[in-house]
Order: sequence, then structure tokens, then C-alpha cells
Amino acid sequence: MYTEELKNRFKMFAIHVALLIKDIPKNTINIPYCNQLIRSSSSPGANYRAACRAKSSADFINKLKIVEEELDESVYFLELLLHFNPEFADNINLLVKEGNELLAITVSSLKTSRENQNRK
Repeated sequence: MYTEELKNRFKMFAIHVALLIKDIPKNTINIPYCNQLIRSSSSPGANYRAACRAKSSADFINKLKIVEEELDESVYFLELLLHFNPEFADNINLLVKEGNELLAITVSSLKTSRENQNRK
């Protein structure tokens, strides 16, 4: 997958999460989960862009680790929202699937980057 394609997938993930959040009912449970999710879902794209401009392989790996953590957190909060808002299951499940796919790509990139760093 090309860098620009991945940048776009991260951006679209954040946009689709934001559109979901706009539609989720505002209540005592949803508000804090949505607030956290909006932050965690937009962070991977920003950190991936920063990783693409990394100054060293160690810098690249550190930024990708942030991408991994934030994606995992996003999936967690999507799962919590799904539990309390089953009427949004179709949309949330698509976002969970995309989040997990992006997470798998990130983990694979981290593994490859670490292996390459260890060869040096």
C-alpha cells in the first residue's frame, strides 16, 4: 500500500468516526466516550503523517507506536459505543473493521521496521 493511500485511509477513518459521533445521542454515557473517540481516531492520521517525515528509523518506530496505541484505543471506544448504542451497529462495525485493518497494517509496518533496524 502506498503512503498516500494510507494517509487517506487514516483521514477517512477519522472523518467517518466524526460523522458517527454527530449522530450518536448525547447522554451521560456517550458524551465522554465520544469525546475520547474523536481524539483517538484523529491521532493516528496525524502521527502517521509525522512518521512519514521521521528523522531516523527510531523516530519512525516511535511515531508508529503512537499510531498503534491510538488505533487500538479507537477500536475500544467504538466497541463501548456499540454496547450502549446497538442501533448504530452497522456503522460502528464497519468502523471497527477499518480500525482493525489499519491496526494490522501498522503492526506489520512496526515489525518490519524493527527487523530492518536490528539488521543495521
